[in-house]
Amino acid sequence: MKTFLLIFGILFATSCTTKTSNDYARDSEAPSETLSAGFLIVDGVYNSELIAPFDIFQHTIFHTDGGIRVFTVAPNRDTITTFEGLKIIPDFDFTTSPPIDILVVPSAENSMDTDLENSEMINYVTTMGKRAKFNVSLCDGAFVLAKAGLVDGKESTTFPSDVERYRQMFPELIVHENVSFVHDGSLLTSQGGIKSYDVAMYLVEVIYGREVAKKVGKGLVIDWDPANYQFIVVK
Repeated sequence: MKTFLLIFGILFATSCTTKTSNDYARDSEAPSETLSAGFLIVDGVYNSELIAPFDIFQHTIFHTDGGIRVFTVAPNRDTITTFEGLKIIPDFDFTTSPPIDILVVPSAENSMDTDLENSEMINYVTTMGKRAKFNVSLCDGAFVLAKAGLVDGKESTTFPSDVERYRQMFPELIVHENVSFVHDGSLLTSQGGIKSYDVAMYLVEVIYGREVAKKVGKGLVIDWDPANYQFIVVK
């Protein structure tokens, strides 16, 4: 099992070298060019898992050069109806999708069953995910990433009550519980729900640094300090 750092509330001293998200962000210069975040949407997508990271990433354009351009991608351009009834016209379909730096897979009503049988969608996720800098899942979106082979050899999490089903479907994976999200290399997986904001804020800090993340948080009334959140960074 890979060595990992559990961050819970305050960072406690450990025998290993601790690495915060701010340290990770300083490993390279923040990009000045615009990054693209493509959100996979299908009928039954859940509002929270879609809107939370969409809001966070979109707000970066006000606080840093370039920022993140957000858009939605669906199997076709027909109107998507979320689980809660929101109507959305996708920006792109699978054949017109532009390159994606951050692939985001929100949870949907059928993420654990029939969506996984959609070979066109899974192939799209596999192709775009392998090219992306980061792959992010919210809630049961982890099932889609795992089916697409993007969780192979990595550690992850999913919606709390679906962890056992996730383990049964993908027994080769290392799966964590009781954390908001897990970051393993290019993969970030979240419990979802209201915690969908946590992983998005964290990734903004990873890419752009603490100050930009705090500015984004201020605009959305989020008092961002990663020391106050429970998550795992796989080393």
